[in-house]
Amino acid sequence: MSAPAPSPLALVDAEPLPRQEEVLTDAALAFVAELHRRFTPRRNELLARRGERRAEIARTSTLDFLPETAAVRADDSWRVAPSPEALNDRRVEITGPTDRKMTINALNSGAKVWLADFEDASAPTWENVILGQVNLIDAYTRSIDFTDERTGKSYALKAPEELATVVTRPRGWHLDERHLVDADGTPVPGALVDFGLYFFHNAQRLIDLGKGPYFYLPKTESYLEARLWNEVFVFAQDYVGIPQGTVRATVLIETITAAYEMEEILYELRDHASGLNAGRWDYLFSIVKNFRDGGRKFVLPDRNAVTMTAPFMRAYTELLVRTCHKRGAHAIGGMAAFIPSRRDEEVNKVAFEKVKADKDREAGDGFDGSWVAHPDLVPIAMASFDAVLGDRPNQKDRLREEVDVKAADLIAVDSLDASPTYDGLVNAVQVGIRYIEAWLRGLGAVAIFNLMEDAATAEISRSQIWQWINAGVEFEHAGESVKATPELAREIAARELADIRAEIGEEAFAAGRWQQAHDLLLTVALDEDYADFLTLPAYEQLTG
Repeated sequence: MSAPAPSPLALVDAEPLPRQEEVLTDAALAFVAELHRRFTPRRNELLARRGERRAEIARTSTLDFLPETAAVRADDSWRVAPSPEALNDRRVEITGPTDRKMTINALNSGAKVWLADFEDASAPTWENVILGQVNLIDAYTRSIDFTDERTGKSYALKAPEELATVVTRPRGWHLDERHLVDADGTPVPGALVDFGLYFFHNAQRLIDLGKGPYFYLPKTESYLEARLWNEVFVFAQDYVGIPQGTVRATVLIETITAAYEMEEILYELRDHASGLNAGRWDYLFSIVKNFRDGGRKFVLPDRNAVTMTAPFMRAYTELLVRTCHKRGAHAIGGMAAFIPSRRDEEVNKVAFEKVKADKDREAGDGFDGSWVAHPDLVPIAMASFDAVLGDRPNQKDRLREEVDVKAADLIAVDSLDASPTYDGLVNAVQVGIRYIEAWLRGLGAVAIFNLMEDAATAEISRSQIWQWINAGVEFEHAGESVKATPELAREIAARELADIRAEIGEEAFAAGRWQQAHDLLLTVALDEDYADFLTLPAYEQLTG
């Protein structure tokens, strides 16, 4: 076989990284270039279609199941491909970025699956993008170890049979990778960079380990976007010479439009589909984004008041379980984001009880597994699913045929008996500033107030500030009625910045990106022209 021609892709504005040549080989870049040539034009069309659909929702303030795909929903004969053995039992999944320590800890966590995240839990610095790939290659070749310079503690992998199965999450379709461009200077979509490099280097290696290239697909808004992914998978498998159907994909139903197309999404991916996941925070963000012109009936209360028992959230999760099991797919539940405190056992006790109740509910509702953000939560979630599943790998046989969700149920936001509060506004500002500051320093998963926050929680925070101001929400505060205004948001943000300075000290404050984070939050929360994704303007300010 002759050596591949030099890649038509160019590396721009990127500092050289140790071992990047192992990832950015000529052959791997030629593959990514071909993905870009074949599929980016269609990606661009689908992004434009998102804008058109959003305009239609602004005009009508409603959504419905699609008439043009009614035949797919009505056809009871089709199923997704049978689950491979390595993905058949998914009762607990841990999520996290692909830094070296997390890679080892997640694989060793006792969870059945690790969502290795290049998306919301990872700020897309070039270092995170490339060294994350290095870490996964090293994990599969068992050449990974890590010593914490601060504590001196060493980390190494357990025996192969004890490790979690990896499901990798590439970036969403909307994000580009500015450091990798074609001959015209056009950036390659981040999704194709993350997928392409991982797939090219690891597909055969994973097959040899008895597993396979498995993926989580984020931010999907329509079945046509799922169709594009399926075309990518078909091409990629032929390109590297592995059997069709080796890839498995789990789609996050984390946009309100995708909730109306769950069956169609599974149908498009049916030879490669593994399941659907209920992604809570991005789902709420999507509701605000799409119905931001819809008036008071679409105003969400404080994010922590929107539990999964809210009627419109319950409709979404019940429909997801029924849809998955009808089609032979896994239904994966939402995130337990609590981060245990090393100092306050009472905080832990209360939080662990809430996590247990949440996981008990999911297992009782028919979910086949669920997410946690911290290894200490793995045993709690495992116990909830063990109690329902026993020795069975899943409960796909529980069809939930009694579930009957109408189109209006999914957007009945006003069915929730809760209102925005002043404290909720303060929390949204606090989380927004603290998360964005860490993201600008290259950290995508950040513990804030004992919760693991990622880009999705920052999105719902800034969206709620925007929504409450634009809807003219009034709060009760200190015995008075206070209206949500840009001035109030600025006042709270200034106070939070001063509190952070006092909390961490002048030196640490100066070394951080606090003023920049404050300014960016206020830009995306107060601008009349609502930014589709916080990470788009933030990426322009991200160094590295």
